[in-house]
Amino acid sequence: MTSRIDWSAGAWTTPPVATSRVGEGLRITAAEGSDAWRRTAYGFVHDTEHALLAPLAAGEAMEVVFDAEFAEQFDQAGIFVRASAERWVKAGVEFADGALGVGAVVTDGASDWSVGDAAEWIGRPLRVRVSRGDDALTVRAGIDGDPLRLVRVAPFPAELNASAGPFVCAPTRAGFEVLFLDWVRSTADSSLH
Repeated sequence: MTSRIDWSAGAWTTPPVATSRVGEGLRITAAEGSDAWRRTAYGFVHDTEHALLAPLAAGEAMEVVFDAEFAEQFDQAGIFVRASAERWVKAGVEFADGALGVGAVVTDGASDWSVGDAAEWIGRPLRVRVSRGDDALTVRAGIDGDPLRLVRVAPFPAELNASAGPFVCAPTRAGFEVLFLDWVRSTADSSLH
């Protein structure tokens, strides 16, 4: 069973510069310098992401559909899953070193980053889905309307109290806007493949 989540049902981790309703969607304008990262390789902690979060229990999945012009270093959008300041996952797409990539940052005290090429996704509405099982979070993504591809399976214990929802970051520029077209909750995926 799939149910749409109302934009008013979420709470911001960090409020964005601006939001506006566009039909059923929500346009989010990110602050320059917004990001989420903890320590690894870079040595810094950033916890200024713009994530609109609602509860996500084990046995549930959540997905977002969004569209944006990814053009500047580290423009990013997708789904953010948060259990605490030290334990969270951001999954989606990010523009880095001149190319769009799909991936996830999994953080448990320190962050890691996995990324793969998604150049063919530029200029298309995208869908990102996270699914909570008993001991893992499964991330899938793709062009909206196409089959989603497996991006990551990460440890995420069922006993964690977590929330999730759309996120946007713009570490290097002002004015980055993402139009989220849909935000839904459904039953967790029954298999990985």
